[in-house]
Amino acid sequence: MFLHAYFNYSITMILPSGPDFDGPATYQIIVRGIITQGWSGRMEGMAISRLTLDDGTILSILTGELTDQAALSGVLHMLYELHLPLISVFELPDTGAQVES
Repeated sequence: MFLHAYFNYSITMILPSGPDFDGPATYQIIVRGIITQGWSGRMEGMAISRLTLDDGTILSILTGELTDQAALSGVLHMLYELHLPLISVFELPDTGAQVES
């Protein structure tokens, strides 16, 4: 003999407002290894700088605005293809500054 029980619960979900991944955002990406300035164009125009740690480890730091999450994914994929270990990815806060051209 089987007993089937059905329960009907009302569930309300409150989701915190989080980052908007559909628009432009400024990111800082840190990888272990050397990326030269010549790669900036292939990295969506991100600025590339280097940091050498006390133990000799070289980190490349990419900073810049990306148009959307697809652009971020493209940069991360390029870094993966270059076999550069990913250390961190940060979305930097919007400073509200407007760049004039």
